[in-house]
Amino acid sequence: MGIENLTPAEGSTAARKRVGRGQGSGTGKTAARGQKGQKSRTGYKRKRNFEGGQQPLAKRLPKIGFTVNNIKPYVINVERITAVAELAEITMESIRGVHKVAASVKMIKLVGASAKDLASKIKDENVITTGK
Repeated sequence: MGIENLTPAEGSTAARKRVGRGQGSGTGKTAARGQKGQKSRTGYKRKRNFEGGQQPLAKRLPKIGFTVNNIKPYVINVERITAVAELAEITMESIRGVHKVAASVKMIKLVGASAKDLASKIKDENVITTGK
């Protein structure tokens, strides 16, 4: 038995159906596409996740995963709030003692003309200045 004598198993292959080749073929006229409508037209292509106008599954499910973790600092102008500039040691707790700051605030940024002079007084990594 040689490679030239190999044939597929009985019934495992079928001829390709040639549509639109006349009434006698059984798939003539509408070429097995039905009557009218978008799906019967040439060039019809259904979008990948199209569900017939219904809201697609990807849009119905909640978004999960990546969340941005950037903490925006609460800005204090030391020119306006002089009590912060007069502190001996500048920490989150000492600033909260002289200025009303929400408990949700995680970082404070000191701005103003004299803010860079206060850099030596800062004892907390959550308090920053513009001139550091």
